[in-house]
Amino acid sequence: MRAQLGDHLVIESPTTGVTKRDGEIIGLHHEDGTPPYDVRWSDNEEVTLVFPGPDAHVRHIEPESGDTHTAAGPRMDRADARTAAESHGAPSPAPRPGDIGRRVAAERTHRGLTREETARRARLAPGYLAYLEEQPANPTTATLINLADALGTTVVALRGGTADLPPGQGQALLHPRLRDLDPDECRALLSTHGVGRVAVSTEHAPAVVPVNYDVVDGTIVFRTAPDSVPAAAVGTEVAFEVDHVDEAMSKGWSVLVVGSARVVTEPDVVRELSDRAHSEPWAGGGREMWVQVQPTRITGRRITSERE
Repeated sequence: MRAQLGDHLVIESPTTGVTKRDGEIIGLHHEDGTPPYDVRWSDNEEVTLVFPGPDAHVRHIEPESGDTHTAAGPRMDRADARTAAESHGAPSPAPRPGDIGRRVAAERTHRGLTREETARRARLAPGYLAYLEEQPANPTTATLINLADALGTTVVALRGGTADLPPGQGQALLHPRLRDLDPDECRALLSTHGVGRVAVSTEHAPAVVPVNYDVVDGTIVFRTAPDSVPAAAVGTEVAFEVDHVDEAMSKGWSVLVVGSARVVTEPDVVRELSDRAHSEPWAGGGREMWVQVQPTRITGRRITSERE
């Protein structure tokens, strides 16, 4: 038995000769098209790993006149057709990505990979990868293994098993190299926005809390509530830190900003900050007080292999 992406696997009843179940083959595990296959069943849209038995056969689907098919790729599947319909103004359901799909998309973006490149590495149909990233799909263990390998991560991480663990639990490099970053490199890593940590002194004890921040004209700004811990930064010198750890490669960087913090009170500036904000505070609630940190010192360090 051999199949191509887009063919249908048909399971027939051995007694009546009628179709019991059929589904689209959206993932191959061998380059020659032999089993097993990842099959998206037509009756419930679930995807499972299938080792066909004697009651199964492959129905090869020829491209129809309305399908997109070139020598460089397979015909347009449902996920691709949905994208095409959206581009022509046709209504379609709003995407409802599942947790695994969001993690796959985030890791793929972090690695700088396109869907097509990721699908090729994982031996999946690009349309199925789009479906996985946009819908609450339930991929098989075999599919997750291939995706983890393609993305340089683990199945546990894609399933969210490491979400509650602090970064840096991977193995250290055999020959690490610690390098100081110059201010320009630090500012580039700060980028325009993200999640960082602000260190403040409260009436009870020192505290370090995460905040959603933006970089505006070289200053750090974040929204908070007047009675919150981050609000204790106002009128003091604070430390603000961002970092990134690449567990797979055992390397990373950190940037530390030290400066004085104040409340932004100018109405036009507050309005502008609110309009250009990249996201709402993850903590939610009424957080409309903008705090600005004017840097007086920016430092950073990066850990890589000495061979880089």
